[in-house]
Amino acid sequence: MTKINNFTEGKILSPLVLFAVPILLSQLLQTAYGAVDMLVIGTFGTTADVSAVSTGGWIVTLALCFMTGLAMGMTVLIGRAIGQKDTEQVGDIIGTAVVLFSGFCLAIMTALIVFAPQLAALMKAPEAAFAGTVTYIRICAGGLAFITAYHVIGSMFRGMGDSAMPLVTVAIACAFNISGDLLLAGVFRMGVKGVAIATVFAQGISVLASLLIMKKRGMPFSFTGKNLRLNGVIAKELLHIGIPTSAQDVLVTLSFIVIAAIVNGLGLVPSAGVGVAERICSFVMLVPSTFSMAMSAFVAQNYGARKMDRAEKALSYGIGVSLGVGVFMFLFIFFRGDIPSSWFAAGKADVVAAAADYLKAYAIDCLLTSFLFCFNGYFNGLGRTRFVMTQSIIGAFGVRIPVSYLMSKEVPVSLFHVGLATPCSTFVQIVLCFAYFFLLKRKNAQDGMV
Repeated sequence: MTKINNFTEGKILSPLVLFAVPILLSQLLQTAYGAVDMLVIGTFGTTADVSAVSTGGWIVTLALCFMTGLAMGMTVLIGRAIGQKDTEQVGDIIGTAVVLFSGFCLAIMTALIVFAPQLAALMKAPEAAFAGTVTYIRICAGGLAFITAYHVIGSMFRGMGDSAMPLVTVAIACAFNISGDLLLAGVFRMGVKGVAIATVFAQGISVLASLLIMKKRGMPFSFTGKNLRLNGVIAKELLHIGIPTSAQDVLVTLSFIVIAAIVNGLGLVPSAGVGVAERICSFVMLVPSTFSMAMSAFVAQNYGARKMDRAEKALSYGIGVSLGVGVFMFLFIFFRGDIPSSWFAAGKADVVAAAADYLKAYAIDCLLTSFLFCFNGYFNGLGRTRFVMTQSIIGAFGVRIPVSYLMSKEVPVSLFHVGLATPCSTFVQIVLCFAYFFLLKRKNAQDGMV
């Protein structure tokens, strides 16, 4: 029987870290999952193939951000129900989420398949990489249902305080993806098409395995066919929390897509270099990203139990641990970013140099995201997703895009300067987060929530 972990009593740091470790491993495997595509295509493909997977990957990521943002609403609602000791409601929350997500998924899948060429054009995919970008988008879109289900299952278990089950599912997906990439792109030389097919197939196997494991283990709440219906009250609350999170994730990703389009306009090598750097950045940001996800579930339960002191302590612990790791990441990526870049672009010295230059800016962001990501997780756990969305929009469209555009007009252009747009944006968002945190703290004190 799957166990529900209650975070509203006892110690804070050790349960938070123990909950975060499986999430970290899951994130590591998930990031490796995506990085393998780039690693294999960089080894067995051309520079155009690398650019195609990078550019097409942004579009697929944009679609996923919308779905996973909605799934955050499910995580928070399940966490609240557990904090209020109302596990009977969990089945209705999950059933409503499945119905909602199915409709959204079908609409997005259709749009991506039909408009893939137009999306590649909007991304300013280099001419040599245009056809590959369209192919990658369409194949991944065809398997969007599997990819969405994979992320929804993970969100469900994190809301229950179970971070081990998502680790199992991502391990299964990662193993099949690596095998598929090596077979299709490495042995059969199918290029972009091969890595895309491997991605979809691996996610499908992972979802199937997850369902079988859940059936065998049993769940700590009742879930039958009767739960698979649209509960209006739950749907409204889920969308109230999830839509702002989705909008935030989509708009932030969109801002990075705009930057990718700006860089694509600089040529094939900068395009491939930034694509490599983004994959590496996924690993660099793992710890703060992990604590952001762990924070949401931890805070949601304590908010449901009206124990804000525990939520605030969890925030400070998360920032402290993330910052400690961030210092190490800063030193490594800033001074030796060429080392990981060479793993993803073997034999392509110009691409490695471009990636290393761009990574220097992300090294600075390693320090800042320790604060921002944990704050976002904290506010999401409180259900304050509209603020998270607002500050993200301000950072993305008020700072990140304008600064990157201005830097791209330098002569000669420096990818390091273009990349500085990201830490500039993060700094502004952190200032907003601190201000909102103290505003909420005062409000909670007035409402008697300690």
